[in-house]
Formats: sequence, structure tokens, C-alpha cells
Amino acid sequence: MASGLFALLDDIATLMDDVAVMSKVAAKKTAGLLGDDLAVNAEKASGFLPDRELPVLWAITKGSFLNKLIILPLAFLLSAFVPMAVTIILIIGGLYLAYEGAEKIYHYIIPHKKDVKDTPDLELSKKEVLEVEKAKIKSAITTDFILSVEIVIIALGAVSTEALSTQIMVVSIIAVLATVGVYGIVALIVRMDEMGYKLIAWNEEDDSFSDKVGKLLVRGLPWVVRALGFIGTIALLLVSGGIFSHNIDFFHHLLPSWPTFLRDGLIGLVIGFLTLVPVSLFKKLFKKKAA
Repeated sequence: MASGLFALLDDIATLMDDVAVMSKVAAKKTAGLLGDDLAVNAEKASGFLPDRELPVLWAITKGSFLNKLIILPLAFLLSAFVPMAVTIILIIGGLYLAYEGAEKIYHYIIPHKKDVKDTPDLELSKKEVLEVEKAKIKSAITTDFILSVEIVIIALGAVSTEALSTQIMVVSIIAVLATVGVYGIVALIVRMDEMGYKLIAWNEEDDSFSDKVGKLLVRGLPWVVRALGFIGTIALLLVSGGIFSHNIDFFHHLLPSWPTFLRDGLIGLVIGFLTLVPVSLFKKLFKKKAA
């Protein structure tokens, strides 16, 4: 009986070793997408009143965990029984990301009056602030869902030849790390100014090292947020273009001499604007009928 117990412990140790090794492989394959995920979600989680930043970020984080709980079992089932469905879902998600990226560029070039108060400000009532928050949280969770699907599928592809138990453990670890890591860093970014003010007030000395670092964090936050908005938009197009080039043979062989990021960005941009036109027309028609 003792020998059986030791054999069981040895099997568990071997499994955990395999999981650790394959987790590293899967993490490397998803690293680029996690960077894009960080840029997109940091941009989504910014632009709120200071005392609402962490509650909003926590709401998005909970939504992200719920996304993973939905995606993981479905991904394992579809990968095992209907692998083609995984590709179709990825392409639909790519269309949404490309559309969202193109819409951001369009609104930047041609701003609309309704976009002027896209983020909460002091002139809005509490009810209006909450409505804006809900809309942005919903948008952030939707985008997170699509990015999470891509992360899970890529991680699953990295361990597709392993045993089912290894696949489940590795992909689950990557999914949890993606949420905790990404939103942990996002929390640090959106609270840069708060940390800066605390460093400035840390001591009574003037122009101390903590004062300089604090002022740098406070002054740097607006620039970081603007940069993340730009990077997040580019990331949407790159991720969507990557989905098309990896899953559609025509795009995979398109512009073979171009660097991958330029090709994927161009594909995402073109498809995004091609998607933007019919969606915008549909929205206008729907509003007219509703009126």
C-alpha cells in the first residue's frame, strides 16, 4: 500500500513538472497578445473620476474572471469535438476588434458631439457618471472576452498534443495569470497620480528625491493615458489582423515580404473600415426606426 502511495505521489510530481514546463511554453506563445491585452485594457480602464477608478477596475476584473469561466470549458469541448467552431469564433471576434479599432480612428479624425462627454467629468450628475461607467465597463468586458478567447486558444494550441489533464491545468494557469497580471498592472497605471501625491507628501523637505519622483508620476499620468489610448487602438488592429492571418489562408499568404506587424496592422485596418461602414449604416437605420 505504501508503494502505491509513493507511485501516486511520483505521478503527481511528474504531472506538475510537465505542467510547469508547458506553462512556460504557452506563456511565451501568448506573451505578445498579453502585451496587447494590457494596452487595450489600460486604455479602457482609464478616464474615470479618481475615486471611481479602483471600483470600476474591480468590476472589469470580475467580468474578466467570469469571461474565463465561460471560455475555458467551452474551449476544451469545442477543441475536442468541433475544432472548426473555434476558428469561426476567432474570426467573428477578429471582426469586432477590427471594427472597434477602426471606429476609434474614425472618431478621432471626425469627432462627434456625443463623444465630447465620453468620460465622466465634474459637470455630469451622479446618475450620468454611473451610466457612462456602465457603458465603459460593458465595452471593456466585451473586448476582454474576445482577447481572452484568443489567449485561451493560443495557449491551448501550444499544449494540444499533451494529455487532457495537462491541457486543462496549463491553459487554466495561463488564463488566471492573464487576468491577475494584466489588471494588476493596469491598477498600478491608473493610480500613478495617487502614488505620486503620496510620495510628494512623504516628508516635509522641498525638492527631495521623493518629491521629484512623485511629481514625475503625477505629470506623467496624462501622457501615459494618451499613449495607452494610441497603443490600445493599434493593438486592436494588430490582434484582429493576426487572427485573420493565422486562420484564413488568403491573408496568411498576403504580402509575404512585409514584416508581420505591418501586414497584420494593415489587414486589421482595412477589414475594420470595411466592417465599420455597414455597421454604421445599420445603426443609423435602427435609430431612425426607433425614432
